[in-house]
Amino acid sequence: MTILPAIDLKDGKAVRLSKGLMESAKIYSDEPWQVAKRFEELGSEWVHLVDLNGAFAGKPENLEQIKQIREHCNLKLELGGGIRDEETIKMYLELGIDRLILGSIAVKDAQFVKDMAAKYPIVVGIDAIDGMVAVEGWAETSDMKATDLAKEFADAGVEAIICTDVGRDGMMTGVNVDFTVEIAKASGLETIASGGLKDMTDIHALIDAGVDGTIVGKAFYEGTLDLEEAFKVANAR
Repeated sequence: MTILPAIDLKDGKAVRLSKGLMESAKIYSDEPWQVAKRFEELGSEWVHLVDLNGAFAGKPENLEQIKQIREHCNLKLELGGGIRDEETIKMYLELGIDRLILGSIAVKDAQFVKDMAAKYPIVVGIDAIDGMVAVEGWAETSDMKATDLAKEFADAGVEAIICTDVGRDGMMTGVNVDFTVEIAKASGLETIASGGLKDMTDIHALIDAGVDGTIVGKAFYEGTLDLEEAFKVANAR
């Protein structure tokens, strides 16, 4: 199983939110690239980046920090938040981002995502509140089931699906394994769990369920998960 530690960017700083609420932001670092470097030292292969301001603005908002992260570490980077057009995708790939996450646009314009996935390394982000897809930085809930959206991209050429249980995100109440498995079955794609991971119990539960990957956020920052141990366990299984 692949573990992707996360850096959420808000106003140039590395933060974590609770349930996606911007006003809940807790700052963990004024230099996000140093956090990425730490993940690299602990044995990570990937870093999951989110431009939180960009998710709300619909365009890149933390570009300088993203450039610094790319310059200072040799990790693979996946990035989401405010990516709404092909020009932005091209710009990020030219910067050296390895793959891009399309979220809100996947609900509003599935064909665009499919067209982009045919040309570029694309991951679909499916964020759900009570099983229904959340959009616009989780500020709105659509009338589409998360599993139906997952089915939409089953044969679209996307590299993976990241599924987030918004109600658990940043709460460290335990990852929603069942929801992740449902998305994996609906899509047939590599599926990455996000939201609520707390400790090694979650890591083992995800591995036992055959989940492909998981994003680690607040559990690392608050010290409830030994990331180095988690990497070793995930790589051994």
